[in-house]
Amino acid sequence: MQISHRISATLALAVLLAIGAQTADAASAKQISGDARTALESLCKKNQSAKLLRKEAHAILVFPNIYKAGFVVGGQGGDGALFKGGKTVGYYRSVAASYGLQAGAQKFGYALFFMNDAALAYLKKSDGWEIGVGPSIVIVDAGVGKTLTTTTGRSDVYAFIFDQKGLMAGLGIQGTKVTKITPGK
Repeated sequence: MQISHRISATLALAVLLAIGAQTADAASAKQISGDARTALESLCKKNQSAKLLRKEAHAILVFPNIYKAGFVVGGQGGDGALFKGGKTVGYYRSVAASYGLQAGAQKFGYALFFMNDAALAYLKKSDGWEIGVGPSIVIVDAGVGKTLTTTTGRSDVYAFIFDQKGLMAGLGIQGTKVTKITPGK
């Protein structure tokens, strides 16, 4: 039994180091912003709710490439850009760790639509915002998307998960920590 725990711990460490290496090798500001803008455009073309909320949002934080991997212990991470008024106004890193029955690897993206200045201020003033703590957040799935209008869309933040690729049970952003970064040139 102790050997299987060591193997799990070793694999988990390898996963976390791989994710850390991916995020440590930070892309340039131009690359992050370009990838995030392309992902946002694609999301809004495919999803009417995202297109609708984009017009009302005070700012949108887009993480186009989140890499997730794990075997009992897992991790995920990636960099993104914050858009306000169509312009890039900041760069952020998304990182999470998990423990439990899991195995596999996956790549996905997510976008956070900040619907009021208070939610946006919380992101800016926090030294690492843990999603699920602070402003109310709604994950937009097919059910929520069908009933979402500019009248009903009154939560602080709406999250869209998109472009999932790979095999991994359990996809979510609850417990993810988002911190401001300074990307390379």
